Amino acid sequence: MLTCKIKPLAKWMTTVCGAGALLISGLAGAATTIDLSYNGAPDADKNAVHLFASNLKKLVEEKTQGELELKLYPNSMLGEEEQRMEQVMNMPSLNIASFAGISPLFPEIYVSSIPFLFKGFDDARRFFDQGEYWKAAQEEFYQRTGTRLLAVVEEGGFLAFTNNKRPIKQPDDFKGLRFRAMDKSQVALYEAFGASGTPIPWTEVYMAMKTGVADGQMNPPMYIILGSLQEVQKYLTLANIQYSDQFLVANEQLMASLTDEQKAALKDAVEEANQLNRQSVESKVEERVQFLADKGMEVYRPTAEQLAAFQEKAKPSYVTWLQEQNIDQKWIDLALQDVESN
Repeated sequence: MLTCKIKPLAKWMTTVCGAGALLISGLAGAATTIDLSYNGAPDADKNAVHLFASNLKKLVEEKTQGELELKLYPNSMLGEEEQRMEQVMNMPSLNIASFAGISPLFPEIYVSSIPFLFKGFDDARRFFDQGEYWKAAQEEFYQRTGTRLLAVVEEGGFLAFTNNKRPIKQPDDFKGLRFRAMDKSQVALYEAFGASGTPIPWTEVYMAMKTGVADGQMNPPMYIILGSLQEVQKYLTLANIQYSDQFLVANEQLMASLTDEQKAALKDAVEEANQLNRQSVESKVEERVQFLADKGMEVYRPTAEQLAAFQEKAKPSYVTWLQEQNIDQKWIDLALQDVESN
């Protein structure tokens, strides 16, 4: 089997299939190395994406008896989001992309982040495992990019609000605050609550909070801990506003090069690694919240009435924003129908 290793070059990649690779292509036991790139530190306790990648590597190598090997590139070693997406579209590799990587190619992905779309983990998992929206999204993404969305990787649970000014118990508490946004969809969300939002890269979030460039931000407890944000944020509101996930993307040339047995093994490994991630993320939510409380954060759990007030403001405003982005209404309808049938 031909070994084609994808190596980084100045944050880009080049395919190396030289004479040495050709010489071993017919040898029994020769392995095909597949590069897997993603965000975040190589720490399975603090970064659920790395936990998924590590488990996937182990499972793929076990299930193919070493015929396939994964080489992991954490910390965006092969480039930032859009660079890595360009790489996986053009070279036989894998990439775990966030919304920042997927949305320029498929802005309809923002529909899956409608605020309060899911009541909990079970709803979110059914949405992606069984829903018509996600089936249609996978097919449309392939038609546009020539790459496959193999999995929705659970990366930390549900997003919570933090800030350093005051407890946020109801939408009015947002007024006048400045928030770090991950992307333009979060800017729209903050504005619906009466706050302002400014996109700030993850690598700059801690300093932005420390220096007062932003008063608050939104992330699951795992990422608050990963970024040590408890050092610069006082108040934590467990509003569970959006499901936190990323997306495993596979190059079609890579998939076509695999035997039927290898392809089945890879898909089985992806499913198993995803289940391990789900179990780990859900089981550690309360432990992580307690850790943040022990570190001095003031934790608030909104009442059902307060959550309804957040939803009343956020959901219609966000749907309007989707429409303003020229997202076809059929995608919104598909997602909402899937949720209603859950």
